Amino acid sequence: MIRGRKVVVVMPAYNAAQTIERTWREVLAEDVVDLVIVVDDASTDATMALAKRLDRVVAHQHPRNIGYGANQRTCYRLALEHGADIVVMVHPDYQYTPKLIPAMAGLVASGLYPCVLGSRILGGHALKGGMPLWRYVSNRFLTLVGNVLLGTKLSEFHTGYRAFSRELLERLPLEANSEDFVFDNQILAQITWLGADIGEISCPTSYAPEASSISFPRSLRYGFGCLWTGVVFRLARMGVVRSSLFPIARAK
Repeated sequence: MIRGRKVVVVMPAYNAAQTIERTWREVLAEDVVDLVIVVDDASTDATMALAKRLDRVVAHQHPRNIGYGANQRTCYRLALEHGADIVVMVHPDYQYTPKLIPAMAGLVASGLYPCVLGSRILGGHALKGGMPLWRYVSNRFLTLVGNVLLGTKLSEFHTGYRAFSRELLERLPLEANSEDFVFDNQILAQITWLGADIGEISCPTSYAPEASSISFPRSLRYGFGCLWTGVVFRLARMGVVRSSLFPIARAK
């Protein structure tokens, strides 16, 4: 624990049998972690069987594949049900090093930031870590547009390495979010809508052959979804439209 606060790591998993045990081992090597929750989105490999054999793991499986966003929603619900004070999302494909968990959880526990992102862009090592050039360019473009529309100054909107306080997760209208990958973008827009601060920490990344990745067509759909989220945020802030994504009193 960090200062008496329960830290729960969540892993939204899909066909992660090759990497989940290595990720789990390094996650629990960080002494601040109290529990790991694995939510398997109806994988076709041995992900769930492996997760059930791991110590200090709560393993849950969706009866059918319903999407990355829906997987995250289940992860956060289960983490809160198991008494988490701080929730850290780590992908089980070992793209993000678990060694940053104490630093990210510590920033949340300190009260400095209710949300902390592990940014692959800070430090300038994304391309060296194997990020494809087309993905890097689209990441930078979508982040630029997102910052303009949301009024933020983040280095990256699209990392899957995130830490949240319990209080923040309980305030977010996650049921309104997409069941697909744009969930990642929507949750940051909602945090910004609430006026909450988002911190960042530099994170090295590794694009190994066994790491999960979405196809180019799905990446395009994700990109347009991010742009749409930003436009809706801006219009809602201006009072032009109402959206279930931002149902709370208007952001300051």
